Amino acid sequence: MQFGIFSVSDITQDPTTGRTPSEKERIDAIVTIAKHAEDIGLDVFALGEHHNPPFFSSSPTTTLAYIGAQTKRILLSTSTTLITTNDPVKIAEDYAMLQHLTDGRVDLMMGRGNTGPVYPWFGKDIRQGIPLAVENYDLLRKLWDNDEVDWEGKFRTPLRGFTSTPRPLDNVAPFVWHGSIRSPEIAEQAAYYGDGFFHNNIFWPAYHTKRMVQLYRQRFAHYGHGRPEDAIVGLGGQFYMAKDSQQAVREFRPYFDVAPVYGHGPSLEEFTEETPLTVGSPQQVIDRTLGFRDMVGDYQRQLFLLDHAGLPLKTVLNQLDMLGSDVLPVLKKEFAAKAEPGTPQAPLHPRYARALAGEDPVAPTPGVEVSDNPAHGADFTLAPVGENPKAVDDVTGASFYEQAANDNEAVAHADHLLKETQAK
Repeated sequence: MQFGIFSVSDITQDPTTGRTPSEKERIDAIVTIAKHAEDIGLDVFALGEHHNPPFFSSSPTTTLAYIGAQTKRILLSTSTTLITTNDPVKIAEDYAMLQHLTDGRVDLMMGRGNTGPVYPWFGKDIRQGIPLAVENYDLLRKLWDNDEVDWEGKFRTPLRGFTSTPRPLDNVAPFVWHGSIRSPEIAEQAAYYGDGFFHNNIFWPAYHTKRMVQLYRQRFAHYGHGRPEDAIVGLGGQFYMAKDSQQAVREFRPYFDVAPVYGHGPSLEEFTEETPLTVGSPQQVIDRTLGFRDMVGDYQRQLFLLDHAGLPLKTVLNQLDMLGSDVLPVLKKEFAAKAEPGTPQAPLHPRYARALAGEDPVAPTPGVEVSDNPAHGADFTLAPVGENPKAVDDVTGASFYEQAANDNEAVAHADHLLKETQAK
């Protein structure tokens, strides 16, 4: 089980002082936070990708490379890499380069993002969001898995005899998580390839998270990758801690009330009741996080959002200190004790895994055989998982994507796109 933190890179005014940090201050702060995350024993640091204010992280690979040069052990990841608006060739090259620079301490999370205008900014049509995600990822996999690629698709110029460089470190591509809050098509895509599925459950109620993970597990097994229990699952979460719950609520309330993502809406009490946000003592954070396992079964990665809503750097570092001293040791012990036999570990690059185990990280790695994708079954049955939530955007509450009416339609749509892409 991996534990870590992720950042969406917002630059938000501190409501208690009225001060807004500069871009430089926030960029320097994120480096400090990542280094401190390693110091307290966390396993993962992840950074999002945005191309608009109030966010600063337009180039996560640049930032992660800089952090990688100043850390030794922590795994570096993204909390969104925009598969829809980035060129798959550039993604293949950038993350392979990052692999080499960090000795394999890197994976990434694919997503479509939550900012509608980003599509026209990069010459894309938002109405094609799902088809773009499917086709671009198919090309990315081909670029990593093959030394020479001939490819033709709908959304990009063809490639003839193209080799992306550098090649993946030791011929092992970065592990990919597919991140989603509400799109069953993305769960289907993750299952199809046998990749990880990360449900960023920071806004939605437990029944929705359970439903999405259950769908992914079913489809993972359907495509022949193993048992549903073998699927690789990650979850998001967020908290604010103090020595007792009253102090935590008192300190965090002014930040919650005006936060861009959830301020001016439900009360703090309503939000903590309906979503995974925990504002309270370390024990309350422990209990709530352990409850995630009851919701989705054994899973492989838990990331928390801490540096948001205008919280100053000193406060974030204090939260990390409490996480490292009061929460993390208990969570690691309890999750390990509760895990069912045969539960898979989170995938790591072999070179990085050897380094973590204290072995020679540069020992030769056998070549990796890339098998064809499993046959696609046209018929499937989904277990009932409750009422479908309303189609809303991940952050603003106003959907700009076309949303399938139910899980069956969403999976059928994604299955059609995957077949169509593979047939080309």
